[in-house]
Amino acid sequence: MNRFDFTPYRRTTVGFDRLFDLLERQARAQGGDNYPPFNIERRGDDSYRITLAVAGFKPDELDITAQQNLLVVKGSKADLDEKQQFLHVGIANRGFERRFELADFVRVEAADLADGLLTIDLLREVPEAMKPKKVLIGAQKQLSVIEGDANAA
Repeated sequence: MNRFDFTPYRRTTVGFDRLFDLLERQARAQGGDNYPPFNIERRGDDSYRITLAVAGFKPDELDITAQQNLLVVKGSKADLDEKQQFLHVGIANRGFERRFELADFVRVEAADLADGLLTIDLLREVPEAMKPKKVLIGAQKQLSVIEGDANAA
């Protein structure tokens, strides 16, 4: 497995530890299972869609959990009915768990299951306090002492 060394970047950057840890963790996990297949689509500046191919799963067999910076999609199939007798089983009938690391301020907006595709819409909402603001130079008046008259005291 190819491993990229982030040590030079860790020495010259401050506050990016979480990003480097995330990249290293993803590189280690890449050798895993590719089931179910999925797409990640950018739909605008601040909106995304994840589409998973979950043919054969019913809505009650899927579980979507959104935590801070993590989206977990689990699928668990009910055991096959013993009355059914299959000559060939070619449709994947196994459970799965997919994890997606989310950026800060990304939340799940909606999820839908249609035609064997689970779509999860994501939206990035940066709080007003975190948005960049234009600072004007010299726009604020300087404070000055008001000369009060003797009767006001």
